Amino acid sequence: MDPARLAELRAGVERLFALLERDFGVRGRWMHRRDDATTYMEVYEGVKDEAAFELLLEREGAKLGVQRRTERFVCA
Repeated sequence: MDPARLAELRAGVERLFALLERDFGVRGRWMHRRDDATTYMEVYEGVKDEAAFELLLEREGAKLGVQRRTERFVCA
């Protein structure tokens, strides 16, 4: 992520979070690596309709203009 785009990207992520919260009742968290302030991740918990959620996330996330990778974790 280009540090010069941080404010623009943050605004885009907040729009994405608002859309996901409106449509799915899930509020995301935006975090960055402790040792690399240019690597970010989003965390979503309590998603019930995973297929629809991921479709919307893929479509809207593409509008952010940054490379994205999806990783899925569940509680052990």
